[in-house]
Amino acid sequence: MDRQPVRSSNIKSIGYDLKSKILEIEFHDGGIYQYFEVPETVFDGLMGVPSHGSYFHRYIKDKYPWAKIR
Repeated sequence: MDRQPVRSSNIKSIGYDLKSKILEIEFHDGGIYQYFEVPETVFDGLMGVPSHGSYFHRYIKDKYPWAKIR
């Protein structure tokens, strides 16, 4: 999955696959996580805010099933 680099203190890059509704986030510590069944509106919200980390903690973390892929 292609990810876009973002300016964030803890998130390095973010990608999204519209067809499968998978959100992929790479953190600065090297971890890469996939979040499943994430609506496109949530991805758009994440990309459109000044603080990606705050949005992630408020609207994504512990809200969607996930898997660590690295």
